[in-house]
Amino acid sequence: MDDQEILDNIGGLVSEERNLRDRSTREMGLSANEKSRLRTVEAELEQYWDLLRQRRALSEFGEDPSGAKVRPAGEVEGYQN
Repeated sequence: MDDQEILDNIGGLVSEERNLRDRSTREMGLSANEKSRLRTVEAELEQYWDLLRQRRALSEFGEDPSGAKVRPAGEVEGYQN
């Protein structure tokens, strides 16, 4: 996966997250399935941002960015962008 594919995935997830958050405030909240999906989207976003940071760091230091790997959600949870 290259940087553009990662950014495309991030864009799609951000759009879905916004949609879910808008629905949660406009309507009577989210269903249990929607709340679960929101948590999943948030975790996937953290993973993709982490992957992109890894790739950029490897490139910056002259290494192959394809060596970056998706880390478990619990490992990247709470990182700041």
